[in-house]
Amino acid sequence: MNFIIKDDIRALAGKIKKMTLSDCCDEEYEFRRIAAHPFTGKSSMMWQLERYKNNQVFHRNLSEEEFLQWLEEEGAEKFRQICLIAEGTTLHYTVFPDRIKRKASGNTVTAQARQHNKQKQYILPQGENIPALCDLGIFDSSFHVIKSKYDKYKQINRFIEIIDDSFSKMNRQEITILDFGCGKSYLTFIVYHYFTQIKKVKAKVIGYDLKEDVVRHCNEIAEKYGYHDLKFYVNDVTKGELYEGKVDMVITLHACDTATDYALYHALSHGVPHIFSVPCCQHEICSSIQKGGDFDWLLSHGLIKERFSALLTDSLRAEILRRCGYEVDVLEFVDFAHSPKNLMLRCRLKKRTEPDLSPLQALMDRYGFTQKLYELCREDHE
Repeated sequence: MNFIIKDDIRALAGKIKKMTLSDCCDEEYEFRRIAAHPFTGKSSMMWQLERYKNNQVFHRNLSEEEFLQWLEEEGAEKFRQICLIAEGTTLHYTVFPDRIKRKASGNTVTAQARQHNKQKQYILPQGENIPALCDLGIFDSSFHVIKSKYDKYKQINRFIEIIDDSFSKMNRQEITILDFGCGKSYLTFIVYHYFTQIKKVKAKVIGYDLKEDVVRHCNEIAEKYGYHDLKFYVNDVTKGELYEGKVDMVITLHACDTATDYALYHALSHGVPHIFSVPCCQHEICSSIQKGGDFDWLLSHGLIKERFSALLTDSLRAEILRRCGYEVDVLEFVDFAHSPKNLMLRCRLKKRTEPDLSPLQALMDRYGFTQKLYELCREDHE
């Protein structure tokens, strides 16, 4: 089989932003989705694999030749859908046993649009002295975005824009924020910077993650720059002890699978006024849903089933929060090219109410699936 993907990667050298592999066709393969990012190593181009398993992400760095070999011998053998995102074009591949089908899509940008984009004013503009972003690998020493981190830069800017839209008119003096599944904590640092340096608010920001080395590194950076009220803790949010003081906001950016549910539940059960959550890896429903009614035809194809289950997951989350007294907006977080997980739940507590969840239970019974946020809420009301 002519492995056309390898040829495309070489032809687009220097322009590739990201590759995603989904719709795993091997039930015994331990990783259900993989994202690959090119970056510049010490002496050559490298690729970092983000391999998603349950609620964890495993990273692996490969040289370009190692990556191309892995892609042909393992990646394309295990996944039916591959998406290659590059500047000006996106290539979609459907992998069959005897061939690969390619479909290209791209955006034609007019001169007027380019000028508009050029003039866009970010809350966190390039060139601004935000030293923590240098330590985290977003900015270079001149405070300009490192090319391979541009997608992440767009994401954290957009997240802050949405927060700013909600908080810009509020006259606050103090705020406490919890970040669940903070990972390398790009967003956590920027939220702290936004409130303390831009809004001049006394902010306490706490980040939780499972990885000890990542948490240690983030605490070292926070201490290095005197961010005394920015703290990181190793914590399993599904069972660990969390901050019990008054919390004003809960945020999540791609907290995997049910980790998002535990974050939402913590906010809901403690009456946190504001939630900004970008979910990720909604595998729970997809792994248990069965045919049982009018939606059966959406469950016949693996890729459609996966996407339908992800939308169903976030729809249920939004509805549960609404029934518990939150005003919920579902937003497109960023353009799909910058992240395929581009849906945000923006929630504001109006009045805590006793929810009627019986219609949701009826839907779950009919299709035989479970949903973690629902289970956590149901336990509270039994």
